[in-house]
Amino acid sequence: MPTPDEVDLAGLIVRAISIAGVQTCIEVPSWRLCFDIGKAPETAVRYPRVFFTHGHVDHVGGVAHHCGTRAMRKTGPPVYVIGEEHREGLEAVLEGFRKLDRSALPCSVVGVAPGDVVELSGKKRVRAFRSQHRVPTLGYALEEDRHVLRPELAGVPGNEIAAARARGEDVREVRTAVELAFCGDTTIDVLEDPLVQASRRLVLEVTFLDEAVSRERSRATGHVHLDDVVERAHLLQHEAILFTHFSHRYSAGQIVDLLDRRLPESLRSRVQPLLAGFR
Repeated sequence: MPTPDEVDLAGLIVRAISIAGVQTCIEVPSWRLCFDIGKAPETAVRYPRVFFTHGHVDHVGGVAHHCGTRAMRKTGPPVYVIGEEHREGLEAVLEGFRKLDRSALPCSVVGVAPGDVVELSGKKRVRAFRSQHRVPTLGYALEEDRHVLRPELAGVPGNEIAAARARGEDVREVRTAVELAFCGDTTIDVLEDPLVQASRRLVLEVTFLDEAVSRERSRATGHVHLDDVVERAHLLQHEAILFTHFSHRYSAGQIVDLLDRRLPESLRSRVQPLLAGFR
C-alpha cells in the first residue's frame, strides 16, 4: 500500500495521501488528529481524533481498522467527528464490525453541523464549514488563539510597554488565527467561505486537470477542475497550498507538468501537489 508523503506547509507538517476514489487521509501530527481515513495508514492509528468530511468509502473505509488497532494497542478509544447527516450511518458501520469482530471497538461518534466547534485545548479548536460535494460534506478549519500586542501600542517603545504592564494594564489581546483549512471533496465555490479565505494554509482537492474530463462534468460530480483554479486564482492568497485528490488517470509527471504550465507563477510558487501513490 502506498505510504503517505510528509509535506511542510509554511512550517506546519502534514502527512498525507489522497487519490480520488481510492483513499484520503490527511494527518496533522502537531494537532494529534487526521482528516478522513479511507485506508488506515500505520501512522494515522496513533491519533485519537479523526474528522470525517463525508461518508464515501475512500474517506471512511479505514475506520474499523483504526478503531480496532487502537483497541488492541490499548491507546484509548478514538473520537470520530462527522456531519450529523452521516452519524447514524457511521455508527451502524461500526456496530456491524463489532458483530463481525466479536469485540467492543470502543469509540465515540460525534455529529456536527457547519459552524460547530470541537475544542481540543484552551487555545486550539476545529471548526466545521460546508463544502459542496454530491453528498453532504464538511470541511474543517484549525483555529488557534494567540496573544498579540494591542494595535494601539504598535511602535510604542518597549520600556513604555513594560511600564504599562507593571501598572497592571493589559497590553495584549487575543486573536484567533485560522492555521489550516481542509475542504474535503468539493467544488471551487468553497473558496468563497470566509474561513477558507482567512486560513494561512489550504488543503484543496483538484481532481481533474485537463480536457479528458470537462469542467462541467467535474462540477456535476462535486469536484474541482484545474480550469476552476486558474479562473479563481485571485482567491488563493494562502501562504502555502496543498493540492490533493488527483484522479488516478494522471501520472506524477503529468500532474507536475500541467500545474507548471497552467498556473500563474505567483500561485504555482505556493502550491505543492500531493503525489503519494502516483507513479
